[in-house]
Amino acid sequence: MADQPHRITFLAKTFSAAALEFHRGRMAEKGYRTDGRIESTVFNMIDEDGKIDTAFDGAPLFAVTFVKRED
Repeated sequence: MADQPHRITFLAKTFSAAALEFHRGRMAEKGYRTDGRIESTVFNMIDEDGKIDTAFDGAPLFAVTFVKRED
């Protein structure tokens, strides 16, 4: 498991899909915990020149981030 990333973020169209990923993905068994709340979020991309574009056509998505536990 040492090669797993420290933080993983999943994006979902529904709250339920995001919330169920902790169990479905067996994140606890992989050494992760949920970091913060699951919230509807609009994402934007900023390029190196500072130009901002909406991501995912501006549709809000639910984001859930898992962080590797420090044992």
